[in-house]
Amino acid sequence: MTTFSTCAAFLSLVVVLHAVHVGGAILESQAPHRELKAYRPLQDNNLQEVYASSAAAVHYDPDLKDVNIVATYSDHYGNIRLGRVKMGDLSPSWVLENPAYQVSRKTKGSQLVIPRDSFQNDTGMEDNASHSTTNQTDESENQFPNVDFASPAKLKRQILRQERRGQRTLELIRQEKETDEQMQEAAIQKSMSFENSVIGKYSIWRRDYESPNADAILKLMRDQIIMAKAYANIAKSKNVTNLYVFLMQQCGENKRVIGKATSDADLPSSALDQAKAMGHALSLAKDELYDCHELAKKFRAILQSTERKVDGLKKKGTFLIQLAAKTFPKPLHCLSLQLAADYFILGFNEEDAVKEDVSQKKLEDPSLYHYAIFSDNVLATSVVVNSTVLNAKEPQRHVFHIVTDKLNFGAMKMWFSINAPADATIQVENINDFKWLNSSYCSVLRQLESARLKEYYFKANHPSSISAGADNLKYRNPKYLSMLNHLRFYLPEVYPKLEKILFLDDDIVVQKDLAPLWEIDMQGKVNGAVETCKESFHRFDKYLNFSNPKISENFDAGACGWAFGMNMFDLKEWRKRNITGIYHYWQDLNEDRTLWKLGSLPPGLITFYNLTYAMERSWHVLGLGYDPALNQTAIENAAVVHYNGNYKPWLGLAFAKYKPYWSKYVEYDNPYLRRCDINE
Repeated sequence: MTTFSTCAAFLSLVVVLHAVHVGGAILESQAPHRELKAYRPLQDNNLQEVYASSAAAVHYDPDLKDVNIVATYSDHYGNIRLGRVKMGDLSPSWVLENPAYQVSRKTKGSQLVIPRDSFQNDTGMEDNASHSTTNQTDESENQFPNVDFASPAKLKRQILRQERRGQRTLELIRQEKETDEQMQEAAIQKSMSFENSVIGKYSIWRRDYESPNADAILKLMRDQIIMAKAYANIAKSKNVTNLYVFLMQQCGENKRVIGKATSDADLPSSALDQAKAMGHALSLAKDELYDCHELAKKFRAILQSTERKVDGLKKKGTFLIQLAAKTFPKPLHCLSLQLAADYFILGFNEEDAVKEDVSQKKLEDPSLYHYAIFSDNVLATSVVVNSTVLNAKEPQRHVFHIVTDKLNFGAMKMWFSINAPADATIQVENINDFKWLNSSYCSVLRQLESARLKEYYFKANHPSSISAGADNLKYRNPKYLSMLNHLRFYLPEVYPKLEKILFLDDDIVVQKDLAPLWEIDMQGKVNGAVETCKESFHRFDKYLNFSNPKISENFDAGACGWAFGMNMFDLKEWRKRNITGIYHYWQDLNEDRTLWKLGSLPPGLITFYNLTYAMERSWHVLGLGYDPALNQTAIENAAVVHYNGNYKPWLGLAFAKYKPYWSKYVEYDNPYLRRCDINE
C-alpha cells in the first residue's frame, strides 16, 4: 500500500474508488462512456456496519488521504463542470460501498458517488471549480477521453424542462392579463352605475368632509364616561373604594363640562384639559383593574340597560303622542265655551228657526253641490268650509251639511251664524236630534253601550297606560267612541232627498274648486275615493284579520286600500245596493273585535268592497299628519290635502312646514280667536 501511495503521489494517478454517498448520484465508469444515474438508497440491514467500516477506511487510512477524486457537476446555468477533492477532505457522510476494496490501476467498472449538494458546498471543490472552463475541459479530455458528460436522455429532459418553464411563464402572463382586463371591466361597470344625480352626495366639498374629526372632543368625553362607569363598577365589586370614588368624580366632571353641548364648538375651553384628566384616570384604572372578560361583561350589561331605557322611552313617547292627539287644546276649549255662552245669551237660538225655513229648499236641491262634515271641532270645521268656498268658482251653489254633538252644537251654530261665508249655504245639526239613530237600529251604537266595550275602555285594571302597545293606545282614542265617526254609514238616512254628496273630514284643506267631482262617472260604484296602496303598503291585510276564515274567505288580502277624508258617495246606488245593511251585517259579526279593531276605515273597506271607484291621486293627498317627507309639489298641486295622523295642524305637534296650508284659512283677527289666545 505504501508503494501504491507513493506512485499515486508522484505520477498524479487518479484512482476512482467504488463508493456510495447517501443522497448523492452515481457516476459509473462503464465503457465506452459514463452516465449519471439516480441514486437508490441502501436497503442493507447491515447499513450501520458498512457506514462504520467505510468511514474508518477513508479517514483513518493515511495511505488514502492523498488520493485525488475527480467529479462532474452542473452549475447554476446548467453548464457541466469538473472538480477535484482529496480523499482526506471528504466529510463523514461519504461511505465506501465495498470496504474490502483493492486499489488497482487496472480496476474497471468502478463507481464513484458524487453528491451534488455536498460537492458544490464543499470549500475544496469550490476552489478547484474556480478554474476556467477551458482548462477543466482540456484536463478532463486528457484524463477521461471517453467520458460523455451530457447523454441524449439528459439533454432531452433539459429541453422538455425548458419548454415546460416557457409554457408556464406564458400561462402566468396570460392569466395576469385576463385578471387586469376583468378588473378594468369591473371598474368601468362600477363607474357607469355610479349615482351622481343627488347634488353633493358624493362631493368631497360637502360639510361632512370639512373636518374628519368633527366633534372629536365631545365624542371622546362621552366615550370616557362609559369606560369610567365600567371600571367604576369593577372597582366597586372588588372593594377598591378610592378608585371607585375617583372615577365617579371624573364622570361627574365630564358631564358638567359637556352640559348641553351638541358639538365641540359648544364646549368650554377647559374641555380638553378635563378629557386629559379623565384619560389619566382611565389609565390608572386599566393598570389596576383591567380584565378583558370582566370588562366585556360590564359593557354587555351597560348595553342591555341602555336598550331597556330606549325601549321605555319609545313607549313613553308613543303614549305621550297619543295623549296629545286625544287632548283637546285649551284655546279650542275656550273657543267652544265662549261661542256656546253667547249663542244662548244673545238669543241666536231663536233666530235660527226663521233662517232654516228660508234655506230649506237649497238644503234638499240635488242639483247643487252638497258636502257632509261631521265634527265637534269648530275651528277645524271653519277651515274646511272657508277653504272650499274661497276656491270655488260658484260658491252660491255649494251647500254644507254640518253635524256635531250636543255639547258643541251651540258653539258651532254661533260660529257660522256670525262668520258664515258669503253666498254659500250652511246647515248645522245636532246628532242627538236623529231619533231614528238608536241602539235598536244601529249596531255600533248598541256595541258602544255594551258593558264589554265599556270595560275595554274604562276599567282601571286594563292595560291602557304606557305598558300597552302603540296599537292598543291608538284605538283607545275617544273619537272611536263617538257616533259622529260612524255616521258616514247612514248618509242616505241623514239626507234622504239627495242623490250625491261629498264627504269631508274636519282635518282637510281644500285648495281647488271641487265642483268637477260631481261630473265624474263612477261607473255604477257607490264610493269614489283615492287609493292609498303603494307596493305592499295599505292593503286589506293591514286592516283586517285574515287569520279569521270569515275574512279570508270573502276578501282578497292584497286588495288595495283607500282613505276616508274626501269621498264622493252615490246615494242612489247606495240605496239600491242596501249598503247600510251590509255594514250592519259585518258590524254585528265583529262584536268581539276579532275581525278588525275599532275604527271606521276597516268596516268601510268591507262595506264598499268592489264598490269603490278609484279617483286620480291629485284629488286627495294624504299624510300631512304623520309623514314629514311628502313631495312638496304633490301637496301644492292637490285639490285636497289631508292631515291624517296624530300631528294635527291645530296642535303643537304639527309639522311646521305643513301648517301654513291650513293656517292661511284661519281668521286670526276674529275677536273670539284673540280672546282665547289662538294665534299662528
